[in-house]
Amino acid sequence: MTHILAIDQGTTSSRAILFDQDMKLVATAQEEFTQHYPDSGWVEHDPNDLWSTTAGTCRAVIERAGLRVRDITAIGITNQRETTLVWDKTTGEPVYNAIVWQDRRTADLCRELRDEGHEEMVTDRTGLLLDPYFSGTKLKWILDNVEGARAQAEAGELLFGTVDTFLIWKLTGGAVHATDATNAARTLLYDIRKGRWSSTICELLDIPQNMLPEVRDSAADYGMVRDDLFGREIPIRGVAGDQQAATVGQACFAPGMLKSTYGTGCFALLNTGDTPVVSQNRLLTTIAYQLDGKPTYALEGSIFIAGAVVQWLRDGLKIIREASETQPLAEAADPAQNVVLVPAFTGLGAPYWNAECRGAVFGLTRNSRPQEFARAALESVGYQTRDLLEAMRSDWTSHGGAALRDGGAETLRVDGGMSASDWAMQFLSDIIDAPVDRPEVLETTALGAAWLAGMQVGLYPGLKDFAQTWALDRKFTPDMDEATRARKYDAWKRAVNATLSF
Repeated sequence: MTHILAIDQGTTSSRAILFDQDMKLVATAQEEFTQHYPDSGWVEHDPNDLWSTTAGTCRAVIERAGLRVRDITAIGITNQRETTLVWDKTTGEPVYNAIVWQDRRTADLCRELRDEGHEEMVTDRTGLLLDPYFSGTKLKWILDNVEGARAQAEAGELLFGTVDTFLIWKLTGGAVHATDATNAARTLLYDIRKGRWSSTICELLDIPQNMLPEVRDSAADYGMVRDDLFGREIPIRGVAGDQQAATVGQACFAPGMLKSTYGTGCFALLNTGDTPVVSQNRLLTTIAYQLDGKPTYALEGSIFIAGAVVQWLRDGLKIIREASETQPLAEAADPAQNVVLVPAFTGLGAPYWNAECRGAVFGLTRNSRPQEFARAALESVGYQTRDLLEAMRSDWTSHGGAALRDGGAETLRVDGGMSASDWAMQFLSDIIDAPVDRPEVLETTALGAAWLAGMQVGLYPGLKDFAQTWALDRKFTPDMDEATRARKYDAWKRAVNATLSF
């Protein structure tokens, strides 16, 4: 029993990753699943796809590594956050598709709640804004629009959960209905200061509290995987939402440390310690992780479209076949052209929080080619990250925090698929005018979930010793003159303002 199995259930695929007793990656398995778009701004997943691909990749990775199930010490789970599921507690059958975090169908409801003056109360309790991004209004939509769902919920027949909760329930054969504090903090229903579900918000959204899972630490007992799934029971001992798991995997344990993950979206988290910092710049106050009953808080900036903009180049415009093609295209772009892409395909996240605006491209000429589109796509991620960091810097320093730091120097730790692009990371360093550190282990989300589980069962070291294992792959340092940086960022800001106006 010398390995930890990390389940990483993401927005476009499910993955299983095995780590050995030294926290070294042994093997991975991945399976994509279908995205459903039943209406404009709606995004759904078939819950059965989430489950089947999760179970299938777990079996596949164990076989690929040549291990026996008895070699697995424990399981850690990390997951796409805010995605909302409701299922029958007796049959396990979902009453509706999973409504994905990107989905904007509850924008009108959120606007009504804001107009009625509820946002200040919601933000005070949850650290979040009234936005369709979060789970609470998605859950209300299901109860209000699926025939019979509300009556069943009030009768105690239905369960709610984010993806982690659904997977735990399935893995344990319905024995455990639980989530961790980081996922609970993303539902719009959880009081992050009191550490419990908010009866006030549940009443506002007309949500029966008997549907809600028990909230536990990020490293805790989440039951045993039923033995018929993989051949024997396996303990589940770590759970965290994907961005919080990446924060753990990046060892951002000290207040002022900052990481940014580039997956489908981009999510920057700043550790603020035991103090929940209230943002003056429409950032989110959230829980970074919770150990031994004590939450560690964070400021978070959420960008809805990061790696997804590369998928758009591939699947929408069809100007690339593989994501890796974007770097050579960007390098070959005409420096005289200034094409700016605002990828607001599902609205703009922090610090703008506009659910209605849609994407736009500025600066096109007759000579604009795939090269310029590729460069604009990669640059858009850097610009959006700078938006987040400037807001974070303002909030953190006004709260009395020192400069954003990593060993005393303002540095951004990066991970996720897009961080593998040297071009994108160099531009990021250039546009934020700060060092960017890419770790040796890019699978930081899975590593964070694995460490939580491994630490809980005593296989992996404690927090301080784990932090010492973080290793640098490459440091990117700014190499852009200030005039160019200012000119390019000014063009971005003007493009965003025009997009919001339109």
